[in-house]
Amino acid sequence: MRPPETGAPLRRLEGQLKVTGSARYAVEYALPETAYAWPVPATVARGEVRAVHAADALAMPSALAVLSHENAPRLGPADDPILSVLQSPHVPHRGWYVALAVAETLEVARAMAAALQIDYAADAHDTVLTSGHPKLYEPEQANGGHPARRESGDFDGAYAASAVRVDATYTMEAEHNHPMEPHASTAHWVDGGLTVYDSNQGSTKVKEALAPLFGLRREQVTVVAEHVGGGFGSKGTPRPQVVLAAMAARHVGRPVRLALPRQQLAGVVGHRAPTIQRLRIGADRQGRIDALGHEILTHTSTVKEFVEQAATPSRTMYTSPNSRTTHHVAALDVPSPSWMRAPGEASGMYALESAMDELAVALDMDPVELRVRNDPAIEPDTGKPFSSRHLVECLREGARLFGWADRDPRPRSRREGRQLIGTGVASATYPVLVSPSTAEACTEPGGGYRVRINATDIGTGARTVLAQVAADALGVPVDHVLIDIGCSDLPAAPLAGGSSGTASWGWAVHRACRRLRALVEEAGGDEVPSTTLRAFADTTGEADAASDYARHAFGAHFAEVAVDADTGETRVRRLLGVFAAGHVLNSRTGRGQFIGGMVMGLGMALLEGSTIDPVFGDFAERDLASYHVPSCADVPAVEAHWIDEDDRHLNPMGSKGIGEIGIVGTAAAIGNALHHATGARLRELPMTPDRVLAHLG
Repeated sequence: MRPPETGAPLRRLEGQLKVTGSARYAVEYALPETAYAWPVPATVARGEVRAVHAADALAMPSALAVLSHENAPRLGPADDPILSVLQSPHVPHRGWYVALAVAETLEVARAMAAALQIDYAADAHDTVLTSGHPKLYEPEQANGGHPARRESGDFDGAYAASAVRVDATYTMEAEHNHPMEPHASTAHWVDGGLTVYDSNQGSTKVKEALAPLFGLRREQVTVVAEHVGGGFGSKGTPRPQVVLAAMAARHVGRPVRLALPRQQLAGVVGHRAPTIQRLRIGADRQGRIDALGHEILTHTSTVKEFVEQAATPSRTMYTSPNSRTTHHVAALDVPSPSWMRAPGEASGMYALESAMDELAVALDMDPVELRVRNDPAIEPDTGKPFSSRHLVECLREGARLFGWADRDPRPRSRREGRQLIGTGVASATYPVLVSPSTAEACTEPGGGYRVRINATDIGTGARTVLAQVAADALGVPVDHVLIDIGCSDLPAAPLAGGSSGTASWGWAVHRACRRLRALVEEAGGDEVPSTTLRAFADTTGEADAASDYARHAFGAHFAEVAVDADTGETRVRRLLGVFAAGHVLNSRTGRGQFIGGMVMGLGMALLEGSTIDPVFGDFAERDLASYHVPSCADVPAVEAHWIDEDDRHLNPMGSKGIGEIGIVGTAAAIGNALHHATGARLRELPMTPDRVLAHLG
């Protein structure tokens, strides 16, 4: 019997294309007479554009056009108001696009943008979130459709009666998506139809947005995302550059390339919103939690409402008969927040798992045992049984691999010269998300099989994993399968986001390939027939059906840090993650996803943060010189392990998402290790040297 392809450490199918430079990204398609565009962001935090003086810019050699609200083509209705660019003089926040320069060369387009003189009527602005902000309100829902408030039992009474209580507030600065490939598009019009090469996480979604904006039928729009240089959530919805490029291409009558400058990304592509989180946990002397309160304050923009669902993990993680989880938000004059990898869970689990560590200290209890003691048999929020929940196994196995039993629990108990050494642990969870998808599978005339689906590979190895799923469903080696993805003309598929891509796409691919296999057998057995056979699958009604089970991935993070007692510099010596995430479909790409998430969590803990300048109303850290992300020197030893689960309540592959759970518990584990090393409890991210040093005395 042929061994299964899924689970094997198959190398990426597109790897050679990428290392040889043959893989084409959004602005690398050679089209005749391509022009270049450079966007112009607003320099006021709130107000109106009074006039755009473009004479000097248009006088430059090779200049083609300057678009603004005064002359830009009118757009149709937009489901997402951030796409209604250059339609109004109103400026809702600093960085909002107010003009676009178009020229025959990139250099001239940039010079034109700098030469524009724009008159504003500035209004007073409000950009800084505070715990007592007068604009705070409770929304109906948080991101993902989660109710903003959930209550069970009598939280106030149970908390007041608890023998041991923790009441702590944790804050996080805004964080920014900085994919290697910036948000970029190349647009051109042919015979009234629009083709766009775009860097996104789902070209079906982009196609659906562009058609009504430009008064087109869906079949008149083609969006290609053959290769994407990262997204991390910021490319999960269409962004202004794709609309601007299409608008400019129509205006000048030739293809237009537009790659957003990195310094402008913070203002237009979303960000992880800052949060102020109050955690209250009440427990008995044996560590059993009886009351859990998690209250979130965050900001959104005046353009649209987006509420980081940071309290939702507390509805899943631990047994608590009395709980209150709430979200409050203030609409400020700031760029619109959006998805950043592991939205909600990354923020919320940092606070929850830090508070759990504080509870363990108050109880004088091992923090691993505290978590084990409060592992619920059913999901606390819904009362549903878990489809699979192996958090305890992750904690036990992680403790064994990490050498947790040798740990002296006393803070500041281990020192190496100037270095204070500490270890910490945190749990992680991420929901299983899946959406309906379509896919087509067919035989190839010369033998072999081809699978067609508009999936998007944002660097995770989606092509490769889908080929493995198809090969297993067809009963053939993976090198007999060709994969077509990344174009909206292919069968429609949901975006790559929420760690849902493989589960959603794989379900449809598996279904189509099973049907094709049956057709091949009917046509004569194992031999691929000379005539082309086709099979189509649509998982609508199945993938989106309600489940009787609570479906989540779980994990345990362990960290060892060294803190310089003189400078406050914190270095992570070791990171270990053990995960329970269904059946891992490719051990090579899977390990890369887990490790990548943990590195992002390290950045969240120690490096990544962005502050609003209250005077100018914009983010002060707008490039990779000021917004710091981890480098190889910051991650000397990172290990990822997993427990292969046999969960029959997920999808035909038995897989859960793995892209985001790696980040979820890492920041808390590092913060808890820092407390163990120094005895100081920092409750603000990132834990930069100046903040650490202030606690060392």
